[in-house]
Amino acid sequence: MRGERRLPTVDVHAHLGIPAVDELIADEPGLARQRATDAASLGPASAAYNVEQIRALAVRLTDVDTRLDAMDRAGVDVQAVSAVPLPHNWAGRDLAERIAALTNEAIAGFCAVRPDRFVGIGTVSLQHPDLAVRQLRTALADLHLRGVQISTAAAPGVELDDPSLAEFWAVAQESGAAVLIHPWGCSLGERLNAYYLFNTVGNPVETALALSRIAFSGLLERHPRLKIWAAHGGGYLPTYLGRADHAWAVRGDARTTAQPPSAQLRRVFVDSLVYTPQALRHLVENLGASQVTLGSDYPFDMGVEDPVERLLAAGFDDATVAAIRGGNAERLLGPLPHVRDPR
Repeated sequence: MRGERRLPTVDVHAHLGIPAVDELIADEPGLARQRATDAASLGPASAAYNVEQIRALAVRLTDVDTRLDAMDRAGVDVQAVSAVPLPHNWAGRDLAERIAALTNEAIAGFCAVRPDRFVGIGTVSLQHPDLAVRQLRTALADLHLRGVQISTAAAPGVELDDPSLAEFWAVAQESGAAVLIHPWGCSLGERLNAYYLFNTVGNPVETALALSRIAFSGLLERHPRLKIWAAHGGGYLPTYLGRADHAWAVRGDARTTAQPPSAQLRRVFVDSLVYTPQALRHLVENLGASQVTLGSDYPFDMGVEDPVERLLAAGFDDATVAAIRGGNAERLLGPLPHVRDPR
C-alpha cells in the first residue's frame, strides 16, 4: 500500500575507507611487513593492479553522496559499513588501541551523517584479547555500532577457536553483537601469486577454514545465541558441507561436537555474494533462507553493483526474498530504520 512503512533493503557487506588510520600507520614497520607478505602472495601483476584500484576507489570509499547514489541505483535502503578489511594484527597494544579507536569513531561519525541510511560495524584488536573485549563493549555502548568485523584468524598462529578468545566470544553473545568474519588473502602464500588467486581462491579458503574451526571446536554449541556472519557466502564451506559431516560421522578426532557441522552452520549468517542464481539457490538450500543476507562488497571490483537484481533472478518465493532482502539483516544487526514505500 502506498506510503506504508516496510523493512529496508539492507546491504550488510560494504566497506569504508579510514584515512586517519592510513595516516597513523603509514610508517609502521608492521605495515611494511604486511605489504611485503601481501605482495608475495599477490604476485607483481596483481599487486600493481591493486595499488591503482585503491587510488581509483578513494572517493567511493569515503564520500557519502557517491555512496548514496550507488545505493539508490542498486535499490539499497541501508548499508552496514565496515572498514576495509586490511588486518592490523601486527600492531602492538598501544598502536592497536589507537587503530581501533580511530576506526570505530570514524565509522560512527560517517553513519551519523545519515542514520536513516547507514549502520556501523566496528573493529577490535583480537591479537590482544582483553583489549578486544573492552573495544567491543565501547563500540556498542558508547558509539552505538551494531557489531565488529574480524579477520579469519586473531593473529598469526592464533585461530578463532583459540582458548584465549573465550571471553571475547562470551561477551559477543551476551551483548548481542554481530561478529562479521571477513578474510584478507590467504595463508597459502606464494602458491597464489598469479591471476589474482590471492582473492578468488584465497578469500573463500580462509573463510571456509575459519568457519570449520568454529564449527568443529564447539564454539557455537557453547554460545548458541552468538551472531556470526561470514563474507562471500561463507567461502567454499557451504558447498561441501557433506565432507565435513562425513568426517564428523566416521572419525573420532572429528566427532568433537554433539551436532554435525552442517547443523551448527545453519546458525551462521552469510551474505549473498556468490554471483549466480544457481549458486545463491544452493547456498539457501544448504544454510537455510533464514541465514542469508544481501551483500555487495561495495565498492570493490570483486563485488557487485546489483545485489537486489541478483537476488530476484534466483527465483525465490516472496518470503525468502523478503528475508534475504532485509529481514535477516534485522535479526543479525538489530532494529533498522524502516522506510516508506513510495508506490
